[in-house]
Amino acid sequence: MPLVPALSALVEQLRNHPLGQILEGVRSSVNAGSTLADALNKYKHVFSPLFVSMVAAGESSGTLEYVLLRLAEMLEKRVHLVSKVKSAIAYPVMMVVVAVGVVVFLMSVVVPSITQIFLEMNRNLPWPTRLLIAASALLQTYFMLIAIVICAALFAASAWMKTKDGRFFVDRLKLKLPLFGTLFLKLEIARLARTLGTLLAGGVPILGALKIAKGVVQNSFITDALDSVRELVSKGDDLAGAVRRTGLFPPIVFHTLATGQISGNVEDGLLNIADMYDGEVELTAKTLTSLLEPAILLIMGAIIGFIVLAILLPIFEINQVL
Repeated sequence: MPLVPALSALVEQLRNHPLGQILEGVRSSVNAGSTLADALNKYKHVFSPLFVSMVAAGESSGTLEYVLLRLAEMLEKRVHLVSKVKSAIAYPVMMVVVAVGVVVFLMSVVVPSITQIFLEMNRNLPWPTRLLIAASALLQTYFMLIAIVICAALFAASAWMKTKDGRFFVDRLKLKLPLFGTLFLKLEIARLARTLGTLLAGGVPILGALKIAKGVVQNSFITDALDSVRELVSKGDDLAGAVRRTGLFPPIVFHTLATGQISGNVEDGLLNIADMYDGEVELTAKTLTSLLEPAILLIMGAIIGFIVLAILLPIFEINQVL
């Protein structure tokens, strides 16, 4: 099917979707003599530089349909990988939120009404009970102040993380976190390798591919490393050597790149790296979830157990006296 009828079919298919109007504009531009890449580039809020560059390379090499299939595969795998990680982390996060809510409810509503009975009896209370009463009173008295301080701290931290230095610090810290640091690094490597491999396979030159691939990386610490790689390659260094000199990527990455350079097939090496790290990210996310769930349950059980113990101890003492 020629390009314009293909676009017309998509416009008709997406008639009630916002993307349909955009594709109608793309079709009009192509009908007027524009290339598909230039037509897509008019809608930069929808089509990324990666997408436009790949389409331009496909048009110039006469392999547009192959490039579009590559793009579809890459985007689908990226969405699938990110959704897997999010779904793996969502349950532990929900458990933490529920646990914090339960503890706050107990400390602000249930505990005060029960401990008030003990205070009216004027008896010497066990230290767990005294600690619980003090914590409950602190929460009741300064609840609004604590909430305001927490919200202000979160707002200040969010504003600071939007600055260049703040984002760089947080992104670097992410990669050094125990357990999670490895997950974040593997996720970024998988995204980067698949993007770079797809670009090279589509005929985009290495320097242009590195510049475009930098845009899909969400960690500023890694983007700085990519700037270093691009500078070294522009000066004549090979890709594997430049990647190795950053000291950031695992040995398997630059060894696979070196092998690809020898065989003249770097793009397949990059796509193989992406497939490998896709599987590792999914496995790591599942492993972390299996470790976090019992840990959260144990912590939650310990806190609630302490509250129950602090309430029951005075009752046991009263029963012994009676």
